Amino acid sequence: MKTIVFATGNKDKMKEIREILSGAEILPMNEIGFDEEIEENGTSFRDNALIKASAVADFIARHKPEYAEAIVLADDSGLEIDAMDGMPGVHSHRWLGERTYEQAMQDIIRDMDDVPEEKRGARFVCAIAACLPDGEKLTVQECVEGRVAREIRGKEGFGYDPFFFVPEYGCTTAEMTREQKNAISHRGKALRAMRDKLMQEGQL
Repeated sequence: MKTIVFATGNKDKMKEIREILSGAEILPMNEIGFDEEIEENGTSFRDNALIKASAVADFIARHKPEYAEAIVLADDSGLEIDAMDGMPGVHSHRWLGERTYEQAMQDIIRDMDDVPEEKRGARFVCAIAACLPDGEKLTVQECVEGRVAREIRGKEGFGYDPFFFVPEYGCTTAEMTREQKNAISHRGKALRAMRDKLMQEGQL
């Protein structure tokens, strides 16, 4: 079984990843001893995903020869809101500051109170980077379109899910089942696209 090391310590994210990439052994970076702070200073989602994947791959090369044949994956994702000129974008997590996600969503909902439905467009974007054992690097990027809801709805998912409304489903991504969300989500699409690329490369 192929081993994949994913550059995250987020338990919610790991659960999604394991559901979508079933059939491989998938380890979060902390399980191989990586606990360094990675400076995500890229200007795009692809840049930041590559920065994270490269950092963990370099750590493996220096300290963990037992994982030399592992594939290292990393993602960078965020929310782009049209009425906010694409913000928070690549700064989606840092933009929170000291706020919780719920507080940030409430602030956005308040600030967009007068924005009509046709201008409440938003999208979740996810880029995934892979560092292969031979040094080759791959990237993919996918998104899901929706709009900013006028209230927080749903208990599933995490992050900005409770106010990201998907018109085709008539609900937020926090109101979807895990299967529904994985089928349409930015991360689900990107993981499947990366899985297909890795299979084409003979890595899976």
